[in-house]
Amino acid sequence: MSETLALTVETKPEELSRIAEAVEDLGSRMDWPPAVVFRVNLVLEEVSINIMNYAYDDGLHEFEITFTAEPDALTIEVVDDGRPFDPLSDALQPDVDAAIEDRSIGGLGIHLVKTMVDELSYRRERGKNRLTLVSRIGE
Repeated sequence: MSETLALTVETKPEELSRIAEAVEDLGSRMDWPPAVVFRVNLVLEEVSINIMNYAYDDGLHEFEITFTAEPDALTIEVVDDGRPFDPLSDALQPDVDAAIEDRSIGGLGIHLVKTMVDELSYRRERGKNRLTLVSRIGE
């Protein structure tokens, strides 16, 4: 059994709880382990906050999150029309081995996302950022 869910999200912090509720509902219907629901919520919170804080210069905007849930994997596509940003090449590479006081600010969120998903790809298409994340269920 597979299921697809699409959300239109506004760039305001209150929307984070709506995203989390959607993930929890989908996880319940697909019978995901709690660790998978937690991981997906954490990843989407980080990606969403980055869009909310950095994709636009002003005003309220919308972005799309589409979930395609299969029994063994979840594919998430996040689409926004903000400024171009490829997390695979544009994000700062944090020095995770450095002492906390020696680390520069930034980059840890994207690093976290990269380590918590099984596949991550980005493309800029028709003026939109398209970030695709794949998480295997049960791994």
